[in-house]
Amino acid sequence: MLKFKREHVRSFEFGMFILPVIITILYAFYIPFIMSMLYSLTQWNGISSQPKFIGLDNFKSIFISDDHFKQSIIFTFKFSILYILCVNALSLIVALALDQKLRTTNLLRAAFFVPYILSLVIVGFIWRFILNQGFDALAEFTGIGFFKLSWLGVPNLAFISIIIVSVWQSIGFYIVIYIAGLQSVPRELLESSIIDGAGPFQRFLSVTLPLLAPSVTVCMFMSMTNAIKVFDVILSLTGGGPGGSTYSVALDIYRDTFQNNMYGYGSAKALVLFVVVLMITILQLTYFKRREVEH
Repeated sequence: MLKFKREHVRSFEFGMFILPVIITILYAFYIPFIMSMLYSLTQWNGISSQPKFIGLDNFKSIFISDDHFKQSIIFTFKFSILYILCVNALSLIVALALDQKLRTTNLLRAAFFVPYILSLVIVGFIWRFILNQGFDALAEFTGIGFFKLSWLGVPNLAFISIIIVSVWQSIGFYIVIYIAGLQSVPRELLESSIIDGAGPFQRFLSVTLPLLAPSVTVCMFMSMTNAIKVFDVILSLTGGGPGGSTYSVALDIYRDTFQNNMYGYGSAKALVLFVVVLMITILQLTYFKRREVEH
């Protein structure tokens, strides 16, 4: 009986400790998410006390008549593909270099990771100054045509600028993950492959890369979700310009919701984005987890 009371008291104490966390999560995430689902079925400007129920009309407009949303989907898709490829390839190459025994390894690791600490909004404003005033000054001083290009005034160059800034800011995070994966590779296997006559490239493909599968899964997942949700850097770097050519899905949702006061319509777009991200995430994790099992 005494043992039962002690277990009951422990369960009660445990429940009291986690209750504030549960309430916070419900209040900050689940309740707003459910409310957003309900608002997606309404026509609401965010001010009126009685949103007008319109059913699935918002979703019909999104997929049938919203050209801006279609353009933002195309931009986000292109950005995601290039960002995922660039950030993972570059971070893996740098991680391989920093995994070597160099005197400046720790200093270089810190240097690559520092930009990730900065806010993307701040990073966007910094690079906006560099690409405008900074490059103009360099163009006058050096006369090099590269610095004379309108990096934020031409759609294609603005797109490249967003890719470069996003990769520069986030590459340190992925480098850390890849370095952790490289350091978990058994040295005995690498030494055995050297004895068997395997060269550096063959050793990487046959030994290192298969054992890096968990790190690759994490980096691909994180880079994919960050790419699809890209918002901060575009808002501060190009503002969606020039001519609306760099509007991402998240920025398009922000425009409709907070600038055009179409809260119901914006909620519907946010719900569509959530479903797409969820489906892509499930497919991606399933594929890479199977690859881990195979290896």
